[in-house]
Amino acid sequence: MEQRFVRESRCFKTSRVFPPDVNNHNTLFGGKLMAYIDDIASIAATKHCRRSVVTASTDSVDFLHPIRPSDSVCMEAFVTWTGHSSMEVFVKIVKEDLLSGERLIAATSFLTFVALDNQKRPVPVPAAVPETEEEIKLHESAPQRAEMRRQRREESKRLAGFLTVKQPWE
Repeated sequence: MEQRFVRESRCFKTSRVFPPDVNNHNTLFGGKLMAYIDDIASIAATKHCRRSVVTASTDSVDFLHPIRPSDSVCMEAFVTWTGHSSMEVFVKIVKEDLLSGERLIAATSFLTFVALDNQKRPVPVPAAVPETEEEIKLHESAPQRAEMRRQRREESKRLAGFLTVKQPWE
């Protein structure tokens, strides 16, 4: 089976927080950060499998500290674990106060991507091989997150079967 080191998928992006990027609390708008997360996670997934990928789920985005206009936001993403055609991608978001230099983990996120062939069908991906302590911990805990994703997806399917698609006036 083909495999790749986790480090081969690792990528980084640093952005400045500008006034149009903040909400009414003068902190980075959550939707803006989520767009950044999906963007960098898709790059990490593509680097891992060297194929087109599609977001299968955003498993979690945990906002831990607010990001302010005086901060930069640095995202680090890498593939932590793989299934047959799916990849779990971890994104670590670090905020840095540009004046004081203080750095904090502002958010964390897990997403799942699926690799696709030219006909948009799922294809196998290389196994992810962790090396660092951080990579190993995330890799070892991934099967538990995968099981929670599976259960959540089944519940979502059951709920979708109950929900209506009618317009309110119908």
